[in-house]
Amino acid sequence: MPTDDLPETFHVTTDDQLRAVSNLTRHRIMAVLRFEPATITQIAERVGLAKGSSSYHVRLLERAGLVKVVRTRKVRGVTERYYAMAARSIELPDPVVGQPDVLMRHAVADLEASPVDAQRHVRMAHLRLTEEQFAQLGARLEALAEEYRELSDPSLPDASLVFALFHPAPREQAEGGTK
Repeated sequence: MPTDDLPETFHVTTDDQLRAVSNLTRHRIMAVLRFEPATITQIAERVGLAKGSSSYHVRLLERAGLVKVVRTRKVRGVTERYYAMAARSIELPDPVVGQPDVLMRHAVADLEASPVDAQRHVRMAHLRLTEEQFAQLGARLEALAEEYRELSDPSLPDASLVFALFHPAPREQAEGGTK
């Protein structure tokens, strides 16, 4: 299914939608549907779930509007549904102060679950930048991610790119006010 007709971005705005994307299993299901539609059976196989569990999670995602049925077909008298993402990307609200960043938690969980012997590029750099440099770097990272997203081929293995450019909490706040 081409993604040309999909909306560019789905904005998560309700508590039900936020709960739906906050679950790691549902995050992984959405990753399966990122490039091509899949049935409950195909999703279950790729995520390593029982079909019943897969069906439950997909129904929650569908109810939240994050995935949708894009095609059906009859197989031995049973209607098989193919699900796909409702948009090319999902935008989460900024986390509330003191709440975890759902996207980064999922990224870390996916990284920790990835094969240790596979090729990986994980780096952290501490920088000191002007606000203009900070904004420029953020824009360059977003443009680079978009450039490679457009080059993505569903026939190739999945790869995840995660980046976070942020100003860390002041040292006294990060240490809980103690020195």
